[in-house]
Amino acid sequence: MGLQHLRNIGIAAHIDAGKTTVSERVLFFTGVTRKTGEVHDGQATMDFMKQEQERGITIASAAISCAWKDHQINLIDTPGHVDFTIEVERSLRVIDGMVAVFCAVGGVEPQTETVWNQADRYKVPRIAFINKMDRTGADFNEVVNMMNNYLDANAFPLQIPIGSEDTFTGIIDIIENRTYIFHEFEREETMVPDEYEPQVFEMRNQLIEKLADFDVDIMERFLEEEEISNEMLKKAIRNATNKLLITPVFCGAAYKNKGVRLLLDAIIDYLPSPIDVGATFGVDVDDHEKTQKRNPSPNEPFSALAFKIINDPYVGQQTFIRIYSGSLSSGMQLYNPAKFKHERIGRILRIKAKEREEVASAGPGDIVALIGMKYTKTGDTLCDDKNRLLLETIHVAPTVIELRIAPKVQKDQSKLGEALAKLSNEDPSFNARYNEETSETIIAGMGELHLEIIMDRITTEFKVDVEVGAPAVAYREAITKEVQCEHKHSKQTGGKGQYAHVIMRIEPNPGKGYEFVDMVKGGRIPQEYIPSVDKGIRKTIEEGVLAGFPVVDVKVVLLDGSYHAVDSSDFAFQTCASMCFKEGFRKAGPKLLEPVMKIEINTPDDYIGDVVGNLNRKRGTIESMRRYRKGSQKLNGFVPLIEMFGYATQLRNISSGRANYSMEFSKYVPLNDAMQEVVLVELKEKQKR
Repeated sequence: MGLQHLRNIGIAAHIDAGKTTVSERVLFFTGVTRKTGEVHDGQATMDFMKQEQERGITIASAAISCAWKDHQINLIDTPGHVDFTIEVERSLRVIDGMVAVFCAVGGVEPQTETVWNQADRYKVPRIAFINKMDRTGADFNEVVNMMNNYLDANAFPLQIPIGSEDTFTGIIDIIENRTYIFHEFEREETMVPDEYEPQVFEMRNQLIEKLADFDVDIMERFLEEEEISNEMLKKAIRNATNKLLITPVFCGAAYKNKGVRLLLDAIIDYLPSPIDVGATFGVDVDDHEKTQKRNPSPNEPFSALAFKIINDPYVGQQTFIRIYSGSLSSGMQLYNPAKFKHERIGRILRIKAKEREEVASAGPGDIVALIGMKYTKTGDTLCDDKNRLLLETIHVAPTVIELRIAPKVQKDQSKLGEALAKLSNEDPSFNARYNEETSETIIAGMGELHLEIIMDRITTEFKVDVEVGAPAVAYREAITKEVQCEHKHSKQTGGKGQYAHVIMRIEPNPGKGYEFVDMVKGGRIPQEYIPSVDKGIRKTIEEGVLAGFPVVDVKVVLLDGSYHAVDSSDFAFQTCASMCFKEGFRKAGPKLLEPVMKIEINTPDDYIGDVVGNLNRKRGTIESMRRYRKGSQKLNGFVPLIEMFGYATQLRNISSGRANYSMEFSKYVPLNDAMQEVVLVELKEKQKR
C-alpha cells in the first residue's frame, strides 16, 4: 500500500457531540470490531480506561488502525473536555487531517472553537460531520451558518439531509447526484426525489462557483458553460480543503448508523495523505539559524515526533511516535536532540485501541508505539544520528489548579512518588512537586476534573489510598521594577571553606520567561562557575521567593563578583546566587500573578441579567455578548480562577439548570495589592496548620 493510500486523521469536537460514537461506527464498518460499542454503557472500544467508561467521556486520545476501500486509516479519537486539551493538542500536532464533529442541536459550542483554533495553529485540513440529525431540535442549515459566523470556516455542504429529527431518513450526495436511504445497518441507493432536484441543482452550481475562485480549470469550464465531471469536482474540493480554503460538510446520525460510510468515503476523497501534506521542516541541531527539510520518503534520513506516552500494565511504557521520513526497524539506534541522548529501538507495535500487533518495521506516515524508550518524552524528536534535526514540539499550557496530596499510610509514600512520576511522564499538563518547608506533595493540573481523574488513577491503577486537600489556585511570582543586588557568601567550617561573591541586576521580562545574561569581564568569576550561578537562580525560581510559587518573566544579568582559589566551588556559587536573587527579588516590587480564565456561557435570555451580575461580583469582565440561537445568548469574558470554584452549582441555581459554560486558561495577571495581602495571609495560615 503506497503512501497516497494512507490517512492519519483525528476526530475532535465539543464534549457530547458524539465523537467516540462516530469512531465506534467507523471501526464497525471497517471490520475492526464485530459489534458496535456504546459510550453510554461503557463498552466503547476507544474509551478503554475505567475512568472513561464510568463518566462516558473520552480522556486519553486513542490511536487505532483500520482499512477502507484499499486505504489505511490511522484514527485518533480525542477528548472534548477542556481539562484534557493537551490530548487534542498533541493529536493535532501529528495528524494530517481532521473530522470536526458537530451536534445538529448544539452546533458550535465553546470547546468547538478551542479545538478549531488549535487546528488552525497546526494548519490541519478538516471536514465537518454534523451528527445527531435524528435528535429533537436538529437544524443542519443553522449549524452550517454557525460554522461560518463563529469559526470563519468557509463551510459548504456536500450533502442535503432528507428530513430531520424523527423524520431523518436519508442523505442526498450533491456531487454524485444520488440518494441514500438508511435502514438499520443497510442502505438503499436511489435517484434524487423530484422535490429535491431544484435544490441539488442550485447547490451544485453554488459549489462550482465557489471552487472557480480556487481552481483555474473549473473557472474556465464554468465561464465556457462546459460540463464539469464529478472527478474534476472532487479533485478541486480536495485541493481547496488541503489548502484550508473550504470546509466540506457532511451529516448523519452515527448512533443509528446513518451517514458513517459516506463519511469514510469523504475521509479518503478529501483529507490529505502524507504525500499531500508534503515535507516537514525542523531546526538544524548544530546551527539553529538553519532549517532542515524531510520529505515523506523511506529513502530520506529518519525523523519522528514522540507525541504520547502510556504506561501499559502488560508491556510497560509505550512511546507513541509519528514517523515523518525514513524507515524504522527493531534494534536501530536513534538520536534524541532534546535530551542529547541515544535511544535503541526495542519492539515496534501497531496499536488497535486495547489490542497490539508487533511489526518488524515502520515507515513515513506511520503512527506506532515503541517499547523500551529510556529518555524520550512527549514533544521530543527522534532522528538519524548523522542527520540531526529538531522538529516543532507540542504546545503545553501552564497548570492553573493545585491540590495537596498525601498517602493514608506512610509506607505508601514511595509508591505514591512512583505513581506521580509515571503520570507526569504520560501527561505534560500535569506535574507534581514536594514542598520541603511544609513536607507536602502538591499536584497541579488544568482543572478540577483533570485532577479528579488523576486521583482516581492513583487509587485504581497504582493501588495507593490518598488523602486530598482542598483545591487551590496555582499563582506565579514576578517583579515590577529593576534592582541591582550584591551578596558575598563566605563560610569557614574548619578545613576547606565556602566562598562566592556575585553582583547582579534583576529586571522584569514580560512574556519572555526566565533569561540569564553573563556580563562578567576579565575572569572576575571563572567561566566554570557561571553555570553554577544560573543553576542556583533556576532552583530558586522553581521554589519561589514570596510564597513558594514559581517565579516567571524575570531577566538576571550577572555583572561582577569575585572568587577564592581554594574555597570557591560549584555549590558555593549556587548558594550565593540563590541568596542574592532572593534579596534582590524582595526589593524589586514582588507581585503575585493569578490565572485568569477565558469563559463562555450559553444562557437563555431570561437569566442574562443574573448571570452577568454574578460574573461582575466575581471580578469578571464581559468581552462580548451575541445571539446564540433563538431565545438564548452567548457570553464571552474573563474571570479569575479563584472566583470559579463551585461555579457549576451556582450557574445551575441561577438558570434553573438551563445555562452551561466552558472555561480555559487565558493568561496570568497581577493581583491588586489588597487581594495579594489577603492571599498571602491565607497561605501563611495554611502553612501554620
